[in-house]
Amino acid sequence: MAKQEIEITVEDKLKALYELQKVRTQIKKIRDIRGELPLEVHDLEDEIAGLRTRIQNIDNDIAHLRTEISQSSTKIDEANVKMQKYKDQQDNVRNSREYDSLLKEIEFQTFEIELQQKHIREYNATIDAKERDKESASQQLEDKESDLRVKKSELSDIISETREQEASLREQAALLEDNIKDERLLTAFNRIRNNARNGLAVVAVERDACGGCFNKIPAQRQLDIRLRKKIIVCEYCGRILIDPELAGIKKDE
Repeated sequence: MAKQEIEITVEDKLKALYELQKVRTQIKKIRDIRGELPLEVHDLEDEIAGLRTRIQNIDNDIAHLRTEISQSSTKIDEANVKMQKYKDQQDNVRNSREYDSLLKEIEFQTFEIELQQKHIREYNATIDAKERDKESASQQLEDKESDLRVKKSELSDIISETREQEASLREQAALLEDNIKDERLLTAFNRIRNNARNGLAVVAVERDACGGCFNKIPAQRQLDIRLRKKIIVCEYCGRILIDPELAGIKKDE
């Protein structure tokens, strides 16, 4: 007697499978609603991290260029000191050879000053370009951080709104699975759902055809499906077939 109480008919299994599919579909819809948002949040976080690294690298480059400018300025000061020294020595030369030698040293220091001044102009131009690049990156960072705050708020709201609904649906799904009491059937059901493009493992026969792949179902096979005495799958797509009445589909008048 106890054994009969826990037995479940094929019809009951088919009903439970169809209900389980509807519940799983609702869960998937909830996931789809927020499905893109976590990815968008993750992408924004990656972009923000990249922009921060870019800004830090620009700051490092600018700091290095300012050091180069400082070193060039020091070289100019040193060249000016040397040039003045050589000019002073020109007043005390004893022959033209010494004078020419000092003149060459003065010319060399003049070239050195011009070279360092050129470097300073180039460094300053590069700094200006990098400052503009930093300003652009900083604006992008500000915009991305603003977008991230909005996306996180949206995601938080959606999770909050759907958490209870999803938990309830998961409880329903677990209860239906327990009621089916057929691990092999559940395994087949899950495998078919995972392989089906629309995620439907159980479909009704509509207009004499499979509701999944739309191939024609022979009349005798349709009769067997309506009897609900055994699990029947479509020979073309492998989906579990049920009659329209079991699926709650009303016949056309």
